[in-house]
Parts: sequence; structure tokens; C-alpha cells
Amino acid sequence: MASHSSISDTRVCPPVSNMEEPAADSITLEVLTEARETVTCSPLGVINTPMIPWCQTTLPLHVPCNIYLKLENMQRTGSFKIRGVANQFSRRSKGDHFVTMSAGNYGKSFGYASKHFGIKGKVVMPDTAPVSRSLLIQQTFGIEVERVPTSCLLNAVNRCVREDNMTFMHSYNDPDLIAGHASLGFEILEVVPNPEVVVVSCGGGGLLAGVAAAIKLSGCEKTRIYGVEPEEACTMYRSFIEKRPVGMDSKSIAAGLAPPSAGALPYVLCQKYVEEIVLVTDEEIKSAVSTLYKAGLVVEPSGCAALAALVNGKIPDVTGKNVVVVLSGGNIGKDELTKFPD
Repeated sequence: MASHSSISDTRVCPPVSNMEEPAADSITLEVLTEARETVTCSPLGVINTPMIPWCQTTLPLHVPCNIYLKLENMQRTGSFKIRGVANQFSRRSKGDHFVTMSAGNYGKSFGYASKHFGIKGKVVMPDTAPVSRSLLIQQTFGIEVERVPTSCLLNAVNRCVREDNMTFMHSYNDPDLIAGHASLGFEILEVVPNPEVVVVSCGGGGLLAGVAAAIKLSGCEKTRIYGVEPEEACTMYRSFIEKRPVGMDSKSIAAGLAPPSAGALPYVLCQKYVEEIVLVTDEEIKSAVSTLYKAGLVVEPSGCAALAALVNGKIPDVTGKNVVVVLSGGNIGKDELTKFPD
């Protein structure tokens, strides 16, 4: 694993009041297969997103491998998050008043599901997230939004649980969520049955854990799976170093990859199924956004980190290999796109 700056600023975040620590042994192939059926048949309309082979004339990436792009930027609500949300809501009491924390994409899917099922909800968002995302969740889905500093997210959620009797629905550290996200891994295997390398962006780790578990438990033990984080929001990377899930004061242009901490369950699953966590700079992420946009693909910064790692040589031994890259979301507005190079 590559070296990085001092890890003295890491911290262990307190648990949320009504959230039991999930067990890694709850993630089995049977559980993931059942969750995939739930996601596929969900009334929320989750789709099997396209996976396209890279074409040199369309995307001049100049990398020595066969790239397959999994287009979750075309998913319902604009990101992979609806997969986990569909499975979570299928297993929750519809009479509860839910609270969650999100930089935008999970909050959007959470709001979409809450409105569909007629459930009250609240989203606690980091104040670094684009204001446009807060407004969309409030105005489109009628969901209450509270913006706080990233370091205060868990405290705000705890307050809602204790004082307002809300039920916390975790945006990354939840077995039902991870099992729902695993449906993406199964879809990858339908197109590329034995991928040699799979690259996935990592925030709290829910998507990475789900995809990795689905692929490895399906018999692809030799597939190398890499998680990608921004340099200044590398909670899972630092958790691998400290050998326990930790948090940090994260800040990145990829707000969706800057949670207050790595998820405890995703950490355990990533330790088991993921080869390595690699880091990219915000400038590398910006360049990836621009490259894809010029090719006609609208992908947000958080959704581009995996591609940024590949094109900047962060993923080892890819020459001649079949490499699947997950483009995890496309929720980016015109005002945000103006910040990226032409």
C-alpha cells in the first residue's frame, strides 16, 4: 500500500443511539442473492444499468487494458444509492419516522423512497455539499434537511434519535444497504463473467463492500478489487492502516466520498474482499469529470474517482486485462460543471 501523510488526526466516531453493530457473517451469497431479487422487483424502479466497453475513438484514455464502464450515473435518482435504499425500505417498518445522513445521493434516493411510500424523513447533510442538492431533496420530495459541519453529522443524527424518537437509517454501515448494493456486482458478472480487475469509488464503503462481496462470493476469487478515495477524504485507506474503522475531518470536491468515518461493516468486508485502497487527488478527479463530459457522459466527481485512479496509473498490473470501472453517479448541475477544465 502506498504511503500517505500522518494519520494522527484520525478518530473513532461514536455509535448512533439505536444502531446495533452489524455482523460481517450476515453477508452471505444467499442473502445477497435474495437482496438482488428484492432490488430487481422493487416498486422504486431500480434498473439494470448499461455496461459499455471503452472505445478509443470516444474516450481517448490511453490506458493499456480493456475497460468496461458500468454506468450507474444512468440509474434511477442518478446514482447507485437507490439499490441499497430499495432493500432497506423493504425490510423496515413503514410507520417509522426515519433520519439519515448524506452528502446528497443517498439523501436523494432516501427522499424518493420516502415520498413513494408516504413516509416522513429527515436528511442531515454536511455543509460542504452543494446547496442545490439540499434544495432538490426538500422541494422535490418534501424531506426536511439540516446542514451541519461534517464532524457534527453523527451528533446531529444522535440528537434526532434521542429527542425526536426517529429511527436511523444508515447511508453506508448497514447490512441491508450493502446487500442491495451487491446487485451491481451481480450485474457486472453477467456481462464480464470473470473480470480480472474491478475498480470502485469508496466513501463510507457500502458500495465497495457490496460489489466486492458479490463478486468474490460468486466464485471469482482471483478478481482483484480496488477501492478509490480522495487524498483528503481517505477514511477507509486510513482504517486499513490502523486496522480498525476510523474517521477524519474529510474535505474533497467529491463530497459523496467524504463521510465522517469508514463504516464498521464495510471495513470488515473490504478487509476480506478488497485488494487495496488507492488515493487520487481532486485535480485528477476534475480531469476525469471533464474527460467523460467531452465524451457525452455526465458523471459527478464522486462517480469519477475510480476512473481517475485507472487513467493516472494508480491501479497496478492492468496491461492486457479486462478492467471494470464503476461510474457511480451523475448528480451534477450546470453550475458545478463550470468549475471543471474545458
